[in-house]
Amino acid sequence: MTAGAAAIAALALLSIAYGSTVIALSDVIAALGHAAGVAADIVPGPVGKIVVDLRLPRTIMAICVGAGLGVIGALLQTVTRNDLADPFLFGLPSGAAAGAVSVITIFGDHFGIWTLPVAAFTGGILAAGIVLLLVSRVRGQGPERLILAGLAVSFMFTALTNYLVFAGDQRAAHSVLFWTMGGLGLARWDNVGLAALGAGTILVFGLWNHRRLDAFLAGENAAETLGVPVARMRRTTFFVAAFSTAILVSVAGVIGFVGLMIPHLSRPLAGPLHLRLIASCALFGAVLLLASDLLARTLLPPQELPIGIITSSVGAFFVVTMLIRNRS
Repeated sequence: MTAGAAAIAALALLSIAYGSTVIALSDVIAALGHAAGVAADIVPGPVGKIVVDLRLPRTIMAICVGAGLGVIGALLQTVTRNDLADPFLFGLPSGAAAGAVSVITIFGDHFGIWTLPVAAFTGGILAAGIVLLLVSRVRGQGPERLILAGLAVSFMFTALTNYLVFAGDQRAAHSVLFWTMGGLGLARWDNVGLAALGAGTILVFGLWNHRRLDAFLAGENAAETLGVPVARMRRTTFFVAAFSTAILVSVAGVIGFVGLMIPHLSRPLAGPLHLRLIASCALFGAVLLLASDLLARTLLPPQELPIGIITSSVGAFFVVTMLIRNRS
């Protein structure tokens, strides 16, 4: 965890320094010190505004989104007892994507800068509500039913998103493509708080309930014997994960594989118990997204790649490695 915290600090400085315009680390530190009120020197030219108003909120958002998605993946894998569980398996990002794409292609920007986040959040919560409704209508509420309902809702909203892309304004196709692959280009000081709210909600919930989550490791029957209401805890965890995912997707788009990879990378280091696991997932999720965002901005300058391309590439390699290791 000390190494993870050091990596976050180093990557945060590099993320602020590198981009379409490279800024010297000394100027970055001076600009941050002046903004914090601990340094009197003013960085000349537009460098100070680039550091404080553009790149610093983007870096903070990368930390919040990465940490939040990492913790969400860990909690969903625990309550479903499925090592491949992540937010994408339950239709949450698909619903958020459908809401955002409907605004981009059809309804338009009627509520100013908040239109896209509100539409994405509404779509994510709607998808979560449909999943919970489907699960409540079938006999039994085991994790496999939750996964099947999530997959069905995910395919449904993906089909709706594709329909909106083809039926709407074709000139918006590039914006739709970039948003559905994820990116941090919308990061501003006025929406960084949303990302912090999404990450903070799932982090506080996981740490508060870490003993109940530990009981799931012994099996559902053992957890019930220990006094954990398994079905209610699973539904509550899913709802909180849906709320946090909808917020994170509303400000950063659909970023895949973070929630899948990070818990598997953290367990060998932190162990299976959730107090340390949740903290390490938050740390290494932030590290992964900071590194991915840095690559997305520097691989094809001055263009910016969608960050989902980087995380999906790393995720595909990770899944193949898992398959080969399990086979051997």
